[in-house]
Amino acid sequence: MRLPVGTITLLIVAVLVYFGVAQRLLDRMRLNDRTAILFIGAMLIGAYLPDIPLGNRLTINIGGGLIPIAFALYLWFTADTSRERWRAFWATLVSTALVYAATIFLPEEPQTIIIDPIYAFAIIAGLTAYLFGRSRRASLIAGILSIALNDIIYAIQVVYHGQAGSTSIGGAGIFDTMIVSALLAAALAEIIGETREKMAGGHQEPAGEPRRLRLVEQRSQPESSPKEGEDR
Repeated sequence: MRLPVGTITLLIVAVLVYFGVAQRLLDRMRLNDRTAILFIGAMLIGAYLPDIPLGNRLTINIGGGLIPIAFALYLWFTADTSRERWRAFWATLVSTALVYAATIFLPEEPQTIIIDPIYAFAIIAGLTAYLFGRSRRASLIAGILSIALNDIIYAIQVVYHGQAGSTSIGGAGIFDTMIVSALLAAALAEIIGETREKMAGGHQEPAGEPRRLRLVEQRSQPESSPKEGEDR
């Protein structure tokens, strides 16, 4: 039995998280290893569970649709600043639009293009998610939601046009695309972000933290009392 690309990738990520290799990336996104493994395990198990019917021949896959969307929303709501939430929002919007455009303009026959459409969409989504999201968290959110939203749009079109058969949100191909897109976006944010920090001389303070607040905190600290003989 050949495992799908998304499943293999998630298993590798789970091993890396378990052995602490991805701890730095998780810390930057304010995640701990237990939460990460919980979501990864839920996606892996949920991908093989029966789809949840939504009505009118439309279903949603638990591991490829429901859990990833819930994970992306969890990351969005737990973001440290509103600035990062807005970055994630715009990154998701632009990535979704570009992936949708790609579904229209890329050839329908996979053999006519150099790369499999699954990876083509994942690369478009992942690159765009990073360029507009910039932070690890925003990039990961956009990488997940841009693929999920395109699949939802496709499902709505199928139902609206009354095509035969049923359609599932987050099916096998979409599951693979979503995983590759999300990890590519997060990896780009981590590699480029880490490189920039090293070139700048170390870890920089979060951009979303107001400078004025930091100055106020510094000034509010009690000053040491002057020693005897010093001017007051």
